[in-house]
Amino acid sequence: MTGGPVNKIIHVDMDAFYASVEQRDNPELRGKPVIVGGRPEERGVVATCSYEARKYGVHSAMAASRALQLCPQAVLVHPRFDAYMAVSEQIHEIFHQFTDLVEGLSLDEAYLDVTENKLSEPSATKIALEIKRRIVETTCLTASAGVSYNKFIAKAASGFKKPDGLTVVTPDKAAGFLAKLPISAFWGVGKVTGQRMISLGITNGADLLRASLQTLTSEFGKSGAWFWQLARGIDDTPVYPFHERQSVGREITLPRDTSDLALIRELLAELSREVDKILRESGKHGRTVTLKLKFFDFRLVTRRITLKLPVPDATSILREALRLLPKTDAGHIPVRLVGIQVSGFQSLPEEEGAPNLPFPPF
Repeated sequence: MTGGPVNKIIHVDMDAFYASVEQRDNPELRGKPVIVGGRPEERGVVATCSYEARKYGVHSAMAASRALQLCPQAVLVHPRFDAYMAVSEQIHEIFHQFTDLVEGLSLDEAYLDVTENKLSEPSATKIALEIKRRIVETTCLTASAGVSYNKFIAKAASGFKKPDGLTVVTPDKAAGFLAKLPISAFWGVGKVTGQRMISLGITNGADLLRASLQTLTSEFGKSGAWFWQLARGIDDTPVYPFHERQSVGREITLPRDTSDLALIRELLAELSREVDKILRESGKHGRTVTLKLKFFDFRLVTRRITLKLPVPDATSILREALRLLPKTDAGHIPVRLVGIQVSGFQSLPEEEGAPNLPFPPF
């Protein structure tokens, strides 16, 4: 939080995305608790749920059986990823009307770096408001947005006033915002780490700020230095835009770190279907399947396998990903992100030959 030019980052997060799409497309579901996920008898999990269901304690990544115990009157809907991907494409088209520095995290959320933007608009707040307006106009859905000078604070801010919220954290307000932030909202603090933090008397950002770098590194290793920086509003991670490249992938960041292999397998099945859909639409065919896992401490691990022939469908992608899963620490160390990527593209025979601003304003 030093002087000089300040980056302007927006984090946009659709509100209860899958459930909202279902309620939009089926008027009978509006106003009712809706759970989008797998069936209880198939050990399904909640992908997301409507705000009506959240009042009963239902949340993402929860076992569907448990969710229905908490909210028996809920309507369980099987995910329609084709519909969600179509809406996601509309949303990303809106993002790119403002900047090409767009980093998609999943179908329903993304970072945008609007420090310099296509409208030459100096106010990131005005851009966020306009993005929200265009999303409603185009999709009839709402989004929440956080605006700040780095990705960490922007993401924390986007969840501050859901649904349909907008929270702006300028550099001079960051210290106060972070001080009140619960420790569970800090990147890398999952269930286990959160319990250790609380045992040290660290329950929010103010407590974390008071903890010494020595104490944090002693307790949490390399992650300790990361937590120390976040408490001071320091995050230099750039927005990584999507470039047309020789791979297609999807990943999802979990709302809670997990060691549940059944849940991870369910997520891999969903991601395999999404990747297969993109491959089919783009006419690409890849031989290499990569499994991507990010653990609670932000350690990133990839495992890949290259086949003699391209993977033909979602089932084959999933099969290879499940073969790679035991080669990781999943199930033993909490996971916060799961991803699948297909690369090593080959063309089918018929396809061959085919053609920074000062602050303010913020």
